[in-house]
Amino acid sequence: MPLLHLKISVGLELIQQRRGQQTEKPILLTGPGKVGQALGLSTDWSNHPLYTPGGLEVLDAPEPENILVGPRVGIEYASPEHVMAPWRFAVAGTPWISAPKNTLRPW
Repeated sequence: MPLLHLKISVGLELIQQRRGQQTEKPILLTGPGKVGQALGLSTDWSNHPLYTPGGLEVLDAPEPENILVGPRVGIEYASPEHVMAPWRFAVAGTPWISAPKNTLRPW
């Protein structure tokens, strides 16, 4: 299963501005909400097809090694089967993983 990447053409300065933080530390992009804010995504992107060229696209990329999987963070309001579903993915060893890291296991 290939890892999908977002094709973006923004730099660190723009990401820092959107996040309101002048840092290069991993805290800048840990978690889907922070990544969305850094990319300038809003609800205007809802229902945008990711297979259509232009704007935001999902592209194939080389498959990473050492993938970790675990439950999403902060969705305790969801039904029990969704709270514990393995919907969180990360590459082992990267500093760009939000806490808690101890809920992730090899895939």
